Amino acid sequence: MMEFLHKRHARYFKFCMDSIPGEYTSLDTSRMTLLFYAVSGLDLLGQLDLVQDKQSVIEWVYRQQITSELCDGDLSRAGFRGSPANSSGAPLNQWDCSHVTMTYTALATLLVLGDDLSRVDRAALLSGLRALQLPDGSSLSSLHGGESDMRFVYCAAAVSYMLDDWSGMDREKTREYVLRSMRYDHGISQGPLLESHGGSTFCAVATLALMGELDSALTEQQRDGLVFWCLSRQGLGFNGRPNKQEDSCYTFWIGASLRLLDAYQFVRTDLLREFVYSTQDPITGGLSKWPGHGADPLHTYLGISGLSLAGQEGLKPIHAALNVSSDAVEVLRRAQARWRDLPPVKAVD
Repeated sequence: MMEFLHKRHARYFKFCMDSIPGEYTSLDTSRMTLLFYAVSGLDLLGQLDLVQDKQSVIEWVYRQQITSELCDGDLSRAGFRGSPANSSGAPLNQWDCSHVTMTYTALATLLVLGDDLSRVDRAALLSGLRALQLPDGSSLSSLHGGESDMRFVYCAAAVSYMLDDWSGMDREKTREYVLRSMRYDHGISQGPLLESHGGSTFCAVATLALMGELDSALTEQQRDGLVFWCLSRQGLGFNGRPNKQEDSCYTFWIGASLRLLDAYQFVRTDLLREFVYSTQDPITGGLSKWPGHGADPLHTYLGISGLSLAGQEGLKPIHAALNVSSDAVEVLRRAQARWRDLPPVKAVD
């Protein structure tokens, strides 16, 4: 019988922190996300002590922050970069701007490492979020174009939730965008009239949950339809769309959606574990997309975070909407309590 290779997965995440595999060179501008997978993965495994110099990692994350001082008054660029490769070293360069996914993963990484977020320029970050929201309620990934879909709506909502301030988002427009993206088959797509997908369904459900509107926004029929669509994704593991192969990353995307919809009890966790275990690399550690393929940081992290939802022994509990451990959420709660004793901040145009 297969078993969960706890120590090997910890070793894999540590390797990803120490030296990014060569095949990920093209993702250098997204290094913040790769760091998040590794750090948060070690946290879920209870192996965060393998990060011997946490403060150095914290300092690296803060060096990617574009603060109000660097913006020279143009707060629309504020937030976090994905890596130093995004910076020219010239504060006034118009192309030096944040990316909303990197801002989300930067804040999450800081929380996992126990940072109190006291150096986060909250007003600037909120202003940067406001500049990314489009009239239809979707959000751009970055100021200078790019895609605008449910992924970045979720990242903006997660940042707003962590900063305990929604002045950077129009929640009414956001809710309407989510509802317009619900499809005839009861799943949710990246945007109106597109195909239902497991990843976008999570992003939409989690966005409503973080805004505190999951119960009020959805009718009973819509909620039941979502549950049915998500449960229909399971064979052994979960797939992301009808007639697609099971994929370890949906262990989290679909699993977390069901947890947020109070329907996780209907998941066959025994079958789910069997599938996820089959994607493990017994030599290097890590999880692959499918059995017999190479491990990668994204599928390793999402597979493990999905197993946390399933109550896997040896893993910390996870916050289904934020995708960080319960310990990281406690760090966040302390930061938010401190902010409430300070003068309020808000986004500016």
